[in-house]
Amino acid sequence: MTTPLSFLIYFTAMNPELRVTTVQCNLFWEQPEANRNHIEGLISDAGEVGEVIILPEMFTTGFTMNPETHAENLESGRCATIDWMRQMAKKHEAVVCGSVAICEEERFLNRLYWVEPSGQMLYYDKRHLFSLGKEHDHYKSGNKRVIAEWKGWKFSLNICYDLRFPVWARNAVIDGIPAFDVQVFVANWPEVRIVHWSRLLQARAIENQCYVAGVNRQGEDGNGVAHNGGSQVLDFNGESLMAHPDFKDSVLTTSLIADELHSFRARLPFLSDADRFTIH
Repeated sequence: MTTPLSFLIYFTAMNPELRVTTVQCNLFWEQPEANRNHIEGLISDAGEVGEVIILPEMFTTGFTMNPETHAENLESGRCATIDWMRQMAKKHEAVVCGSVAICEEERFLNRLYWVEPSGQMLYYDKRHLFSLGKEHDHYKSGNKRVIAEWKGWKFSLNICYDLRFPVWARNAVIDGIPAFDVQVFVANWPEVRIVHWSRLLQARAIENQCYVAGVNRQGEDGNGVAHNGGSQVLDFNGESLMAHPDFKDSVLTTSLIADELHSFRARLPFLSDADRFTIH
């Protein structure tokens, strides 16, 4: 079988190895500056980091349902957390991503920012709002899937509750090329359902034949909800490459290998047989 030219271009554009750093940490309840300083210190203490640094969901506040007083307002013309992410991305020559409570055009959004060292950025607004926690009463839902590209690798951006919805998270093959190579899930996933977190991360990796990075917070939030972390990176076979210790702040880095991903997909070309569908 002849390999399509489009695939060869796609493959050769990818860095053979991409290092991903995941930051699991406790969060100071609704204290953005304290959280930024804490995370910056953790990353600095870790020493060398990868080309992508992933932070938890709402990493400046915890999972707050008080956006009226704690969301960062884009209409003000300055967002301290976006400025900080740009500084961190430039300092470490890496993409920095994580979600933040944002106010835009009088709407509150749980928004994941993907910030490059150049200062350029993409963002994804959380599609599935956590109704059990009344998130839908305070925030507006996004309606667009977002795939970011870095060093030739394609990243599907997702937030917490999105993990439970495999249709939204489904990979697809277009002209012989999968839509993404890595799925990112940033979260405030509680300890009481952490088994679901681990098994769903594994399911997303297996069904989408991609690497998966799940980054969760640890510690008790302002509502008394306990989080043990469970942050991990899995390969395309659902095997854990790296896992954070429970109930501890930690910064870990692991490598994603392009040749191993493509070889696995070539041996087991299941994505090509997937159903085609449209999400509304």
